[in-house]
Amino acid sequence: MNTQFVAFADTISQPGVNPEQDQILLDAYSNTVVNVAKKVSPSVVQIKVSGRNSGNSQSNAQGRKPGQSRPDNNDGGTGSGFIISTDGYIITNNHVVAGASKLEVALSDGRELEATLIGRDPATDIAVIKIYTDGLKAIRFADSKQVQVGQIAIAVGNPYGFQYSLTAGVVSALGRTLRSESGRLIDDVIQTDAALNPGNSGGPLVNSQGDVIGVNTAVILPAQGICFAVSSNLAALVAGKLIMEGRVRRGYLGIAGQLINLTERIKQYNQLTTKTGVMVSSVEPDGVAGNGELLQGDIIVGFNGLPVATVDDLHRLLTDDTIGRRIQLTILRKNRQKGIMVIPGEMK
Repeated sequence: MNTQFVAFADTISQPGVNPEQDQILLDAYSNTVVNVAKKVSPSVVQIKVSGRNSGNSQSNAQGRKPGQSRPDNNDGGTGSGFIISTDGYIITNNHVVAGASKLEVALSDGRELEATLIGRDPATDIAVIKIYTDGLKAIRFADSKQVQVGQIAIAVGNPYGFQYSLTAGVVSALGRTLRSESGRLIDDVIQTDAALNPGNSGGPLVNSQGDVIGVNTAVILPAQGICFAVSSNLAALVAGKLIMEGRVRRGYLGIAGQLINLTERIKQYNQLTTKTGVMVSSVEPDGVAGNGELLQGDIIVGFNGLPVATVDDLHRLLTDDTIGRRIQLTILRKNRQKGIMVIPGEMK
């Protein structure tokens, strides 16, 4: 009887797979993350807030504002931010600094400095603060329109107060929307599985070159690996307006509206492309907005030639460019399409 012995390798290999190539790829990934950490960390700061009472602090214990910095006590908390200019401007989240009477910034070199609030925008959850010192290293913005699903995404921040922590993952999805605490939708939100925790809020989400593709803002608490960041293009636009003007100007119609479904008959008769519209439930004749032609019960279906299906559509279209301009609204009045003129005021 002939006995044959079969020798087993220490590792299971698959056809076409070279273990040495795998190691090279792993080393390349590790080197990428290490290089990004070295490049980005000097620009990431920890923000300490104080003087915020329990009425102003935004608690995420109920999950109403996921991803925000959890206050250490009733009047304080911590978050993250990143330096965008060598003269000390820093981007963070609005919910990190909202209601605080004192802001302190801890730099990577150990310095701690008091910061000044430049402006904040609850509608996008972006805020800008400023410190006054030398030797600062700024981080660059990438074009978020070039971001692709599957590319490396690296988050740097201060989760639970642990300074300069880094997590890595990929971009999971693009074009998400997120409801801000002001009630408006934040558009063009990036979804990632790079782990975020309370304290990461306001920190940068960067690509493999160490350039910012988003501002970390929220997580879904019960979920695993579903995190969100405001896109770099939107963050840069809002930050620029906050630095130049201290606020982001938006149009205001002075109405209360609600979503209403349109019947198939009404849609066909008026040749509408939308299935819903915004019914005007009340009009505020306060003089801020020129809305005298609007009546309670009107259904808004168009704004300056663009379709309107929801209140969020109106919010999106009421930009600073519309303030003080005569704009045509397309409405349904007694189920018949009609054009009226309004003059949006400025939202206060």
